[in-house]
Amino acid sequence: MRLTISTTFLSLLLLVTACTKSDQPVPTPSDTYKGTSTLSGTYKGTFQRNNASSSGQISQVSLTFADAKWTGTSQIQKYPALCSGTYEVSSSNEITFVNACIWTAEFDWTLILSGKYTLVMKDDELELSKTTGSSQDIYRLRRE
Repeated sequence: MRLTISTTFLSLLLLVTACTKSDQPVPTPSDTYKGTSTLSGTYKGTFQRNNASSSGQISQVSLTFADAKWTGTSQIQKYPALCSGTYEVSSSNEITFVNACIWTAEFDWTLILSGKYTLVMKDDELELSKTTGSSQDIYRLRRE
């Protein structure tokens, strides 16, 4: 009887300690992509807006990701409209940008990097795309 009570007590103790919260931080979606690849770093490549009837102009762009914040530059002013802001990876194939900059009204605001984009990452290559109406914005980038 004494052995059974001791065994039961030990089993309960092991069960309780196995269920305690770990001290290790859990990675957030913005820190990881598919649990293995980090998005942090500088990516350079191209931006292009295409629509059903034609392919748009290509601009050289650079995006830097660090600590859920981003900054960017474009060869062509406001094509796309890059500056800085925050981002969050909400799933393995979706990223949401918030653009923190103030913009003037004389250009197409759909060119501002903001909102939800499809995210495809393979090795050091990153593709971001977003469809708005009949046009699609595509960023094709490579980590530096």
